[in-house]
Amino acid sequence: MPKDGAASTDRGAGNPIRILGIETSCDETAVGIVEDGRRILSNAVASSLPLHAPYGGVIPEIAARAHVETIWDVTTQALAEAHLSPADLDAVAVTQGPGLPGALLTGLSFAKGLALSLDRPLIPVDHLAAHLYAGEMSDESVQPPYVGLVVSGGHTVLCVAHPDCRFELLGETKDDAVGEAFDKVAKLLGLGYPGGPAIDRVSDEGRAASVVLPRSHSKQPFDFSFSGLKTAVVQYVRKVSEGQPQGLQAQQVADIAAGFQEAAVDVLVTKTLRAAQRTGVRRVVAGGGVAANRRLRARLSEAGAANKLQVVFPPPALCVDNGAMIAGLAYPLLQRGRVAPLSIASDPNLCLV
Repeated sequence: MPKDGAASTDRGAGNPIRILGIETSCDETAVGIVEDGRRILSNAVASSLPLHAPYGGVIPEIAARAHVETIWDVTTQALAEAHLSPADLDAVAVTQGPGLPGALLTGLSFAKGLALSLDRPLIPVDHLAAHLYAGEMSDESVQPPYVGLVVSGGHTVLCVAHPDCRFELLGETKDDAVGEAFDKVAKLLGLGYPGGPAIDRVSDEGRAASVVLPRSHSKQPFDFSFSGLKTAVVQYVRKVSEGQPQGLQAQQVADIAAGFQEAAVDVLVTKTLRAAQRTGVRRVVAGGGVAANRRLRARLSEAGAANKLQVVFPPPALCVDNGAMIAGLAYPLLQRGRVAPLSIASDPNLCLV
């Protein structure tokens, strides 16, 4: 097994490098195969979301068990879709963190066994960095440096991505991640789980201007806070529901959803633009599940155009957790010799290293 700094593979010079990436940080069991860091050969995903929906959130024990039960089948599917055998792989990449401890352990253990059996390098990947690399995979004109915005159920982070696979953290959420806030507001409004797509959908019928909610601003210019916004929605719903024993009407639900979405998106766009202005970086890449939100994509793209910034979003399939983004980022890491011994441990609190 190559050690850190020894990134050689069995394939000859000039041949394409094919890396299999494994992603099990949360509820998706995902395996992708990418050639030379860009060309996606396969991207298989099995979600345990239906198992969590009755609880209104991801249950860590259920997620870990689902990974154990499906990871071999998903890997087999990814190889079949790529028309490759395991021997055709040049390296194995895996999410090291952040994420749920049991879920991460399942993926890392499987990746170690696969790398050992094939005598291939093992490449640990930061899940948040991979979400941003999905933007680079989607648009070949995108090269670091760029301002990165990661928005998901577990994270809201602003950073600057540098050319050497290094990330400079600018700010992060101090309480709820934006995706978590979407889920909680959707539950309050009776829209089900997951909340992000539900609010995105119902907001089409809503009048955001009729429900004006506060925009949270922390002392640090690039940090986020969404707990206050969530509380404001709770208070607004309580006030509107007074004297309505039948509950909120459909139009009221749509208006509240649209108002909440507008407030959350407004903060994300404002702080991302501020980061670009302060750093002088003229590119912005957004990644993570919430980056599939249509209002965020429209608002940030419009603001970018107005400020002469290049703004890139991955396609929705690469915004959600997936193995292709892990395999993609592993390619420049492999080039830099950033491989790991089999003794490497997962890190649930990893953040852009």
